[in-house]
Amino acid sequence: MTLTHIIPSLRASVPDPLGRDLWPEFTTTSLSDVTVAGVSLTRLAEWCGTPCVHTAAAVIPGTGGMPSATEVASVIVTRVTQVATAADGAIDVWIDARLTDAPVAIEELRMIGRVSTASDSRARIHSAGEAAAPVRVDELVSDLRVGDLLVLPCRGAALLREIDPHRRHLHDEATPDPSTPDPWTPAGCGR
Repeated sequence: MTLTHIIPSLRASVPDPLGRDLWPEFTTTSLSDVTVAGVSLTRLAEWCGTPCVHTAAAVIPGTGGMPSATEVASVIVTRVTQVATAADGAIDVWIDARLTDAPVAIEELRMIGRVSTASDSRARIHSAGEAAAPVRVDELVSDLRVGDLLVLPCRGAALLREIDPHRRHLHDEATPDPSTPDPWTPAGCGR
């Protein structure tokens, strides 16, 4: 638990800290955004739509941010499509990404795109197009609303077809030729 979780009003002046070892190289936070290797994830979502993926070198754990020469890490940006408060006080949140196929660090889930000084609440994240059990999160802003962007890191390369229910038709053995433009993905938005 961080100081911004204990005193949520601090989020208006101090960015939420992140677990450096779980995010890709050169990840920084601001009050309302996360930037990975110089790419604003809020701008990436505006450009590519959601869900989207950004991949960079992974951080070697315990080095304070030194990038790995061989390992990669990804960041998944997803949009909230529905929010409801359950009888137990937890928030049920539906997103437009599937999280079941990617090794995500759910404890690092954070909202980007706006600053919230609301207290944290327990939440259940429901993946798009999946009947699987929701993923539980202990700390997520309680004033989450439809349209908000959520971001979380993933160790290894997350592929767009793993997180986007509309991309299920792309199988490993049928990977498109990189020289052929994908009509669904603007250049640079990852597959």
